[in-house]
Amino acid sequence: MHKGLLFTLVGLVLALPTFAQQPETPFNATTLRDALKRPPYGEKAEALAKSIRALFKNPDTLRVGTLLPAHENNGTLDLVFLVDAPNVTEPPKLVMETKAPEFTLEQLGETSLYYATTTQPDGFAIRYHFEVGGKRSPTRQTEVYLTHPDSVEQMGVPKGTVTKMPVWNSKVFDGTHRDWWVYVPAQYKADTPVCLMVFQDGGGYVGFTSKVFDNLIAKGDMPVTIGVFINPGNFADNRSNRSFEYDTLSDQYVRMLQEEILPEVEKTYKLRHDANSRAIAGASSGGICAFTAAWERPNEFGKVLSWVGSFTGIAARLNAKGQLIQPGGNNYPVLIRKTPKKNIRVFLQDGENDLDNEHGSWPLANHEMARSLAHEGYDYKFVMGNGFHSFEHGRAILPDSLRWLWRDYKP
Repeated sequence: MHKGLLFTLVGLVLALPTFAQQPETPFNATTLRDALKRPPYGEKAEALAKSIRALFKNPDTLRVGTLLPAHENNGTLDLVFLVDAPNVTEPPKLVMETKAPEFTLEQLGETSLYYATTTQPDGFAIRYHFEVGGKRSPTRQTEVYLTHPDSVEQMGVPKGTVTKMPVWNSKVFDGTHRDWWVYVPAQYKADTPVCLMVFQDGGGYVGFTSKVFDNLIAKGDMPVTIGVFINPGNFADNRSNRSFEYDTLSDQYVRMLQEEILPEVEKTYKLRHDANSRAIAGASSGGICAFTAAWERPNEFGKVLSWVGSFTGIAARLNAKGQLIQPGGNNYPVLIRKTPKKNIRVFLQDGENDLDNEHGSWPLANHEMARSLAHEGYDYKFVMGNGFHSFEHGRAILPDSLRWLWRDYKP
């Protein structure tokens, strides 16, 4: 290996807190992957292994095995697995616990350092562990995707404003208070009513979603749209009311929107009131909440975006005799089939490694939702990846999801 490359590696920085902070060029999976394309031997291998070890504050991080943060590199994702296995009789193993490519760890020269590198075209969701010296490391998981170009701030694109609103004290959900935000695009004109999109768990969306809105509105890929981002309610003692608000199959949440939040927004901004101009979105329990709002008021919300939606039995309640006294979200596939079709457009996203617990199977529930929507002829799209119960995949495809939801929009 060229001496210049070794010098660069010594001065690199890893972004994880377990790594020593160096003041030079950032160190990432691409840098190391490139260094390992033609791994050195002999003294050069020892020097490279020493340089890599020097980057870790805690040597145990390498002893149990680690995955460097994924790094985007010309439209692909680079990943590097590392493990230091001194005094072992058998080479260490990297074991995939979910459906994924199998990786064989390679030894760096004759050192005790082993590695595996991979380049993925768009995204990666894995659960894995290392086996070193007869010991198994804890199971870990990672889910990463390429950043969509429309998810980042772009030069020359007019930027909307995000305003944190005063804490809202609800009467519909009596005794609760909640934070909320309003995004207003730069193209908004005070004399023209515009479209609306509401997000549950709003604090988790507002930062990155506003950039997507800026870019898509500027391109004409979605109409001029005000975004309302609402957190679930909390009581005075900080108990969360999230599951009750989101998972319950009733019109209570959409009534809060209609009777409280949206009238407050309209004190300042003009909104369109036709369902075709209104969308609602959320993830997990926020996803089923979005669907419920449109299901209960299809004349108010005509578009639904759900990520890893909890169409399961979270809200279901049984009496002492085991009889169902309150339905859960798992009832929706049947309700969709047995209820006259409603004018709702639905985008569903989930991952094959999503939750499977006492409330149900999230992947199965979303498959059933998609099949019921298809059976009844709904305008829907279902994207199933291999991810976990997270925002990551939904966030990665948000620009294209919004394009699909707002396609052919006409006021």
